[in-house]
Amino acid sequence: MKSRELPVAGAWEFEPPVFPDDRGHFVAPFQAEAFVEAVGHSLTVAQTNHSVSRRGVVRGVHFADVPPGQAKYVYCANGSLLDVIVDVRTDSPTFGQHTAVLLEARRGNAVYLSEGLGHAFVALDDDTAMVYLCSTGYNPTGERGVNPLDPALALPWPAELDLVLSDKDRDAPTLEQARAAGELPTMAACAQRRSDLLDRA
Repeated sequence: MKSRELPVAGAWEFEPPVFPDDRGHFVAPFQAEAFVEAVGHSLTVAQTNHSVSRRGVVRGVHFADVPPGQAKYVYCANGSLLDVIVDVRTDSPTFGQHTAVLLEARRGNAVYLSEGLGHAFVALDDDTAMVYLCSTGYNPTGERGVNPLDPALALPWPAELDLVLSDKDRDAPTLEQARAAGELPTMAACAQRRSDLLDRA
């Protein structure tokens, strides 16, 4: 499995080999050994999530309070999507910046984003399925979000799509509003979380 660190620190893309034959294909989107080699610590999976979206659906930008935060390892199980990672960590050198990766079921490629990073995606096909391996379980009191249409973020949503958002995501604060309200994780808290995970490795 190939891996590469993405421009937003704390995020990686993983590209596994795909084995096609006349029946279809086989791929292993998550491989623990390759993950540890790239990231430096193992992934604790406390919950798995599965979402199915029609073309144009946007989910995010979502993140969780740190500590403990919620790291995510995500891949597309059907269809294709544009996965977007946003740095919402105050005092980060790349605060407010984003990176995007095309995830496709036929490739089985995946993205890992560590605690404190915002996550969003847009489905490029009908019946696009996203699988999330989450380091912590759902905690409604610690779940946060910023508006994926925030002009200051200028996220790369394809212009040809009619975007579909939940009311919650459409009504989410801008990044600046979330910062002013004290809702964003700090770089220091995220760095401490990573240090704790590396110490356990």
